[in-house]
Amino acid sequence: MTHQKFEGERTLMRIHIGESDKWHGKPLHEAIVEMLRKDGFSGATVLRGVGGYGGSSVYHTDKLLRLDEMVDGGLITLEKVRVILYRAAKK
Repeated sequence: MTHQKFEGERTLMRIHIGESDKWHGKPLHEAIVEMLRKDGFSGATVLRGVGGYGGSSVYHTDKLLRLDEMVDGGLITLEKVRVILYRAAKK
């Protein structure tokens, strides 16, 4: 799958979930990345949170929080971003 080079205003989605969350027996972050790739999204990155808290105000370490029916609890945001550069690495 190849994506064309683009610049300018785009939308960035952030999904905050727990590291131990599962979807059909598979780690939820893997299931989400596979779904986004299959649906043609331009890219996805999984980052591990060192610590933080969510709506419950309970502090979490080594996991963040808990799309729609896949995410039991958590946070999903859409943000306008300005893309300076996006392109595949030259081989």
